[in-house]
Amino acid sequence: MHSIDQATQTIFADLNQRLMDAAFDVDFPENGSFTKSTVKGRAYWYYEGYDPVSGKKSRKYVGPVADASITSRVESFGQTKTALKARLETVRMLRAAGLPEPDGMTGAIVDRLARAGFFRLRGVLVGTIAFQTYPGLVGARADRFLQTGDVDLAQDHGISVAIEDTMEPALDQMTEIDPTFRPVPSMQGGGRTSVFVNAKGYRVEFLVPNRGSDDYQGDLTRMPALGGAAAQPLRFLDFLIRSPVRSVLLYGGGVSVTVPAPERYAVHKLIVATRRKDREKIAKDIGQSAFLIEALATFHALELTDAWIEAWQRGPKWQEALTRGKTMLAPENAAILRDVVAKAAPHLDASPAAIGFA
Repeated sequence: MHSIDQATQTIFADLNQRLMDAAFDVDFPENGSFTKSTVKGRAYWYYEGYDPVSGKKSRKYVGPVADASITSRVESFGQTKTALKARLETVRMLRAAGLPEPDGMTGAIVDRLARAGFFRLRGVLVGTIAFQTYPGLVGARADRFLQTGDVDLAQDHGISVAIEDTMEPALDQMTEIDPTFRPVPSMQGGGRTSVFVNAKGYRVEFLVPNRGSDDYQGDLTRMPALGGAAAQPLRFLDFLIRSPVRSVLLYGGGVSVTVPAPERYAVHKLIVATRRKDREKIAKDIGQSAFLIEALATFHALELTDAWIEAWQRGPKWQEALTRGKTMLAPENAAILRDVVAKAAPHLDASPAAIGFA
C-alpha cells in the first residue's frame, strides 16, 4: 500500500471544507433567510428564499440543528465565498498526486445531482464511486478496484418522507447531460422506477435500506425527496449509510459529496461479497474492503473495530456473513483485521472471542 504524504492529505481536507462552504452558498443565496422547524421533537434548519425575477418564494430543507457543522455555516451565512479557479488548481494538484478521478460521465452526473439537491437532502453516494473518494480521507492511494459503469445513490426512507422537500426532477438532470437517458420500468414497481440508463448502458440507480422481509426485496419504495425516482430496497444498506461523512469527487473544481464512513464501507463489503455470484464483483468487494482495512488499521483501529462490533451484534445472519466474509480476505489482510480487533476491542468493552475472533 502506498501512503499519501501529509501535505497532500492537508490539501484534500482543505478542499473538502471549502467545497462544503461553496455548496452551502450556492444552495442558499444571500437574499433568503434561515428558520428553525421542529418535526417529531427534533429541530431542523430550513431556508426560505425569494427569486427577485419571478417573485416566487421557496422553502428548502437544510439539515438538523444538532449537526454542528451545518449550524456553524448557518450562523456565518454570507461570509464565506470560495473561488472556483483556486479549486480547479487544487483538484489538478490532487490528481497529479495520484488520487483517483472519475470518468467524465460519472463526474458530470454526480455534479448535476449534487446541484439538484441530492446531498442537501441527506442522500449518500455509495458503491465504487464513493470508494474513489476514500484515498484522500484515509491517507493511502488505491490503484485497483476503481472502475465502474454506474452510479449508486441511497437515501433513508424516513428521511425522504420527513424533510418535506424534494430535489429537482432526477430524469431532467440526467437528460441535460445525455439526452438518451431514460427510466427503466420495474415489473413490480407500480409504474415507478429506480433505474435510469443511457444508450451506452450507463446506469444510475437509487437505493433504500430494506428493513423488512426479503420477500419484498423487489418492490420499489416511493421516495418523496428524490425528484420523481423511487428506490430499490437493499438488505444491509441501513448499516452502510448510517453516520455518513463528507468527501470530494475530483471532477471539475471538485464536487462535495456525502459517502459512507470508510470503516462501515469496509465491513459492509465483507458482508455483501458473501451474497454475490459474480466472481468479478466478489473480487472487487473483497479488494475494496482489504484496502480500507489496511489503510484504517494504524490510525483508525477503534472506528473500524466499532463498526465490526455493531454489525456483529445485529444477529446470527450478520455474524454468519461476517465470519464467511473475513475468510475470503487474503491471509495478510485477514491477519491485519484480526490484530486490529484484538488490540481495539478491549477499549470498547468487547472481547475479541465474543465478536468472531476466537
